[in-house]
Amino acid sequence: MKKPEEAQAKEEVAPQPIRPPPAANEKVTEKDTNGDQKPDVWVFSVDDGRRVRKELDINWDGRVDLTTYYDAREEREREAMDLDFDGKVDSVYFYEKGINVRRERDLNGDGKPDVWIFYEKGRLARKERDSNGDSRVDYWEYWENNQVDRIGEDLDGDGNVDKWSRGTPAE
Repeated sequence: MKKPEEAQAKEEVAPQPIRPPPAANEKVTEKDTNGDQKPDVWVFSVDDGRRVRKELDINWDGRVDLTTYYDAREEREREAMDLDFDGKVDSVYFYEKGINVRRERDLNGDGKPDVWIFYEKGRLARKERDSNGDSRVDYWEYWENNQVDRIGEDLDGDGNVDKWSRGTPAE
């Protein structure tokens, strides 16, 4: 999934698969956690034994629903989720030093994020949304002290805030 500033140009994007093919240097270890004799956890490691990815089948249907990627220190770097169980990534969480710093969500299934949520020091700081599907952010929520501080809206589609308001977020 792309960052909002990169999502400004329209392009065709295939939805990211929840289970990418293994790299040539990756080895997989399968685990059966529910005792049904079918794997529901797949751990991918490279030649030096370092874990690089873990895939989970959380509803035990034989398909991956959650993929966690690890950095060189084996710390969680990114989690990709298939929330509607269709085999495609719907939501991605990004981590720095084990802390969630950003979330992206594809609401309409076109393979591009429609919602971006940003965290600072572990707290919600900002939400951005492409509400009309043109791959441009047109709605912003800025949060302070665990509540919405201000809301910005792009009314003419130029990518800039035209209207600021205070109060509760739009649903």
